[in-house]
Amino acid sequence: MSSQRQPKTENVASVLKVFSVLESLVEERRAGLAEIAQKAMTSKSTAHRLLQTMVDLGYVTQDPETEKYQLTLKLFSLGAKSLRGQEDILRVADTVMGRLSRATGESINLGVMDGHEQRVTYIHKYDSAYSLAMQSTLGYRNPLHSTSLGKALLAFRDEEEIRDRLSRMTFEKLAPNTITDPRALREQLQAIRARGYAEEIEESEAGVRCMATPILDHMGKSVAAISISFPLFRFDEARKPEIAAQLTTAGLEASKALGYAGATLAQTGAASFS
Repeated sequence: MSSQRQPKTENVASVLKVFSVLESLVEERRAGLAEIAQKAMTSKSTAHRLLQTMVDLGYVTQDPETEKYQLTLKLFSLGAKSLRGQEDILRVADTVMGRLSRATGESINLGVMDGHEQRVTYIHKYDSAYSLAMQSTLGYRNPLHSTSLGKALLAFRDEEEIRDRLSRMTFEKLAPNTITDPRALREQLQAIRARGYAEEIEESEAGVRCMATPILDHMGKSVAAISISFPLFRFDEARKPEIAAQLTTAGLEASKALGYAGATLAQTGAASFS
């Protein structure tokens, strides 16, 4: 029995090492062999062998002068191809995101929910017109419980999925006001579902305030969410109703383009999230 399991164990270990090396290069951008091996927690000989294979396949390149490695755009190309199923979402979201960007001058982000981990992934953005602003990175992943994007996405899922995802959250504290109590998050989700947008005030990052609204499909299920991010000092509380209206109007327009038939995004028949 053990002889049958051994090859599978070795294969899994090899795959883990490959991804450790890739993730090291993503974090460092350019790095030498020793640094990559240390980050990936593997030997220099193993790291070198994996890197040479990646070079041969075109995913990694090595500077002949510095001998440092870096990723090529081939990996980015794979990621872009994986978004082909999201083309309709990107298309309808881009139009309303551009409008929000011009109206507010602030950072506008589009996020989708991870299928397995309790995180939201940023897949599209409009940068702020201001020099001092929140800078997001495409492909970056943040916890659902600490972001307005994540909360907007979660609030518009069915009750069973919400309970399951809540049970698997670690509720790590990332900023001064991060939600760490599942009951508090449940209460927020009900409020978000009733009004059509989520808020986040220094929950993911100190000094940052965000508002987000879902994009719903024809079944009323969230498939993406759009957010506006403000430095805390630049948020005008008196303009909050106006900003919320602009945001939810944008979300509703994008949702209708995907087949949603509701008059608003607010859903008063909220799930109990018990």
